[in-house]
Amino acid sequence: MSQRNIGVWLIGALGSISTTVMMGALALRQGLISPAGMITCTEPFSKLDLAPVEAMEFGGCDVRKLSLQKAARQIAQETGGIDAAILNAVEGDLGLIGQHICLGTSMNCGEAIGRLAGDADCCKTSAREEIERFAVYLNEFKAANRVHDVVVVNLASTEPLLELQECHGDLAAFDACLNREGNSVARASTIYAYAAIQAGYSYINFTPSTGALFPAMVQLAERQGVPVMGNDGKTGETLVKSALAPMFKCRNLEILSWEGFNILGNMDGRILDHPQNKESKIQSKDRVLSKILGYSPHSRVRIDYVPSLCDQKTAWDFIHFKGFLGAKMSLQFVWQGYDSLLAAPLILDLVRLADLAKRRGEAGLMPHLAGYFKDPLGVNEHRFYEQMRILLDYAEQAEKKVHL
Repeated sequence: MSQRNIGVWLIGALGSISTTVMMGALALRQGLISPAGMITCTEPFSKLDLAPVEAMEFGGCDVRKLSLQKAARQIAQETGGIDAAILNAVEGDLGLIGQHICLGTSMNCGEAIGRLAGDADCCKTSAREEIERFAVYLNEFKAANRVHDVVVVNLASTEPLLELQECHGDLAAFDACLNREGNSVARASTIYAYAAIQAGYSYINFTPSTGALFPAMVQLAERQGVPVMGNDGKTGETLVKSALAPMFKCRNLEILSWEGFNILGNMDGRILDHPQNKESKIQSKDRVLSKILGYSPHSRVRIDYVPSLCDQKTAWDFIHFKGFLGAKMSLQFVWQGYDSLLAAPLILDLVRLADLAKRRGEAGLMPHLAGYFKDPLGVNEHRFYEQMRILLDYAEQAEKKVHL
């Protein structure tokens, strides 16, 4: 097992998912919990030279000013599923990590996220200046923690859609546009992604924000020799869709309509209560059906904010399908879970796999990680079982090279 230590820089570091990632990693380090939900802790990956979770050093940024311990207590209270003994055991280490959390940016992120930030000063700086600021933070974080490398993960609130222009398709054109037009072609996710990739750090976009990994940014990653991947982590309803929809296709049963109703609390739910921010999420959740089935049944995804649910989310899906002799039948399912507890082990997986890809000399998109995302970049395969096969094939090839 590799003894390399790696830095993990979380964008939205005081959010529910980031806080749970850090609590979970610290608890694993102390042997207090099992790695439930982490694919990289299963047998196919045991022979790979993956960085141990115990060797991860954490930092990041957030637009809010809050202590990490307070954020941890809040998520523990909201879920009710985190043992108080675990929180007490890791609270001191969380305080140390909190020293490596800097102020983020809400540039061009709309009213909902701007209200969270409560600071209009970010609008007075240029996108270039913000990129340089975060590049400095990243390099200082690496030096202060004496880590071999850094993996940056975007876990910030969902931004409004960035309407991609011609310049977003080409790196040279985007750079020229960024110099000329400044902030109009970039959002906060663009700032973070550009700063990380230009500095040579792997980047994961676990959000649906479209400003993070458009084609020009992927070109930058290829030029810098940096692995990147996104978009929008697949943890609940869409995970079930990607596993269940292929069954109907395999049995030649026509899906007439698939209606999804989602209710959730926490900060994510509050931000998604704003129509501009919700649009990005709905688009990433709604694409998977047509790509699996080869046709587009009537499908609607609804997301509603229910404050009392806190970190819990519930999805109720109604599937109307047609069978033999034209008979119409239906299937329904309910998915309930804690948003942060579902996502956190996936983040730890992605950090380990991104670090491995970087050490193997890979650059640009990581299509073998498609199964982790609702809208995986550079991948046409959306059936979960097939996505997992791609990942397992990758692991098998990586293992062979380890033993050469």
